[in-house]
Amino acid sequence: MFNKRADNQSSIPALSSATDSNGGKKSLKVASVIGDDVTIDGSVRGHSELHLDGTVRGDITVERLSIGETGQVEGTVTAESVDIRGKLTGTVSAKQVRLYGTAHVEGDITHEQLSMEPGAYFQGRSLKFQRQISAPALESAASVGLEGFAED
Repeated sequence: MFNKRADNQSSIPALSSATDSNGGKKSLKVASVIGDDVTIDGSVRGHSELHLDGTVRGDITVERLSIGETGQVEGTVTAESVDIRGKLTGTVSAKQVRLYGTAHVEGDITHEQLSMEPGAYFQGRSLKFQRQISAPALESAASVGLEGFAED
């Protein structure tokens, strides 16, 4: 009586699609997975999330990257967010980077936020993103003489 549902209703929750800036529907973004038995020699690009348990010898450019404990990257990683539990040899450029206790990173990390758990190995430089200075800020800096010395 109370648990009855109409025949046209499904027990699977409905997935909603996002809308883009123009009000149109965008397709759902599903995370891609590279399994631990897969090795890719070449670049990987996408506009979604990638979970890596295998090996990539090349550059990775995605919105969000999660490197599992068995995952290995030899190359440059560019993403909004990067979680590392495996091994990375190369450079990382991301707004948010997390190194978990099993992470092994050899290379520079350019970031806005960087967090490391105890046990994580990191050999390289931690570089903070340099924010772009707006035009009004440049003009005010010039008015107080911060642009350099003028010659007579």
